[in-house]
Amino acid sequence: MAEKLGLRERKKQRTRQALIEAAVRLFEDKGYDHVTVAEIADAAEVSPRTFFLHFQAKEDVLLANADVRVDLALQAIAERRAEERLPEVLVRAINQMIADSWDSDLSTGLAALRTRLAASVPALQARLLQRYLTAQAELARALQRAFPDRLDTITASALVGAMVGAVSASAVTALQRGDGPAEVRNAMREAMALVARSVT
Repeated sequence: MAEKLGLRERKKQRTRQALIEAAVRLFEDKGYDHVTVAEIADAAEVSPRTFFLHFQAKEDVLLANADVRVDLALQAIAERRAEERLPEVLVRAINQMIADSWDSDLSTGLAALRTRLAASVPALQARLLQRYLTAQAELARALQRAFPDRLDTITASALVGAMVGAVSASAVTALQRGDGPAEVRNAMREAMALVARSVT
């Protein structure tokens, strides 16, 4: 897929990744509150204006992959095959999110840093909650559309809330106790399986 991207798009992705890596280094070294957007941009060798082409605010760097992750789950739901049952579709969608988390946030340390900072940075807590609630609503609507005869909006919201809540809570708990990326991924998968068993 990457080789099909044009030069401009590849450059944008490299710049975005450089900003993420610079921000993570600075947050680790200086503390979140002591890092400015200008410092992140300078460390990535771009202008503050370029930073704002990629991220709306400093806290959004820590949520860099959230939209991609949700889009992957939405696509998995939209591609539901006629014979697929509700638990299978839900698991496939959440598995896409877990796999993307493994590829980006867990392996780079971004997830661990975000979890640590979320405990003490109100602006980040607020942004995380906003993104969390928005993602749940998007996923619930997609699931209800995929199973219109089976789910109403309340039931779809409850199922997505149970699944996303369980997976998120297990990841945060595993990260807070210092588990490595593989252990965190396993914790998320176990939580997903636990909820899936209750869906018929």
